[in-house]
Amino acid sequence: SLKKNLLKRGRSMAYQDLKYELKDGIVTITMNRPEVMNALSENLEREIHLAFDKADAERKARVIILTGEGAAFCAGYDQSPKKGGKKKGDPAGRSIADFIEGWQRNDNKIADNWVHMWKLGKPIIAAVNGWAMGGGFWYQLAADMTIASKKAVFAQPEVRHISNTSYLMTALCGWKAANRWGLTGDHFDAQEAYRIGMVNEVVEHEDLMSKSRELAARIALVPEPAVRLNKAIAMQGLQASGVNASLLLEGALGSMAHSSHNEHREELYKTMQEEGVRAYLQKRDGPFQPEPMGPKSAAGIASKKENNSTKKL
Repeated sequence: SLKKNLLKRGRSMAYQDLKYELKDGIVTITMNRPEVMNALSENLEREIHLAFDKADAERKARVIILTGEGAAFCAGYDQSPKKGGKKKGDPAGRSIADFIEGWQRNDNKIADNWVHMWKLGKPIIAAVNGWAMGGGFWYQLAADMTIASKKAVFAQPEVRHISNTSYLMTALCGWKAANRWGLTGDHFDAQEAYRIGMVNEVVEHEDLMSKSRELAARIALVPEPAVRLNKAIAMQGLQASGVNASLLLEGALGSMAHSSHNEHREELYKTMQEEGVRAYLQKRDGPFQPEPMGPKSAAGIASKKENNSTKKL
C-alpha cells in the first residue's frame, strides 16, 4: 500500500537537514540548519514533506509538531548566491519566457505544499521558536495550529526585493492586517501575531516545546477517526469555500511578481555579487529601520541577530 511504502521509505532514509522523533504518539520534526537560521534549501523542503508523509503513515503517531533548531523557526527560502555569485531568480542568461516559466513552476509548487499539509490525516502544530520569515512565515501560516514563543518574530521582507505575500494571511487574519504587514514587509512580534489571530497562543520561550506537546497530547486523547475527519472538515471546507481558487490566483500573480525584475532589484543583486549578502540586506532593509516591532535598530541592521540573518527571503 502507499502508506506502507511511504513508511518504509521514511524509516530507511537518513535526513540531512532535519531531525525526526516519534515519542508518546507525537512526531517532532525539527528543521536543522541553524547555521543559516533554517533557511529552506531544496533538500530541506523535500525532507520536510517526506517527513510529513512518514508521520502520516505511522500508526503510532497522532500529532505532528514542526519547529526549528537554534534561534529561528525558519528564515525563509535560501537566498544565498549560487555558483559564480549569481542570485536565485537572477534573469541573466535566460530568455524572458524561460524566466517566467521557472517562477510559474516554483510558485505553483509552493501552493501545492500547503495543500499537502492540509491533506494529512494528522494535525500539524507549528512551534515558532524565533524568526519566521518569508517561506518560514508561510509554513506556520499553513499549519493547523501555531504556538509562538515570546521571542518569535514574523515578517515577509521579500516584498522589498519584489516578491509576493500569501493569500493565506488574508484568509486567516483579514485583509486589513494582511495589507498592513504584507505591503511593507515589516517585522511584527508574537503579541501582534496573536492579536490579529495568526497564532493560537504566545508562551514563554522556555515553555514553547512543553506547551506544544501538552496541546498535542490533548489532541491525541481524542479518537483518531474524529481527529482525522474533523481536520478534514476544517481544512477541506476551507479549500471548498474558495481558498483553493485563491491559491491558484496567488501562484499566477506570485510568478508575475517574482519575474518583475527591474532596476531596483538589479541594483540589489549587484550589491550581493560585489559586496555580499550582508550588504544586500542592509541595502534592502536598511531604509525600513527601525522596525515598528522587534527587532528594532535605529542604526539600520546593526544587531548581531540581524547581521547573522544572511539567508532570509
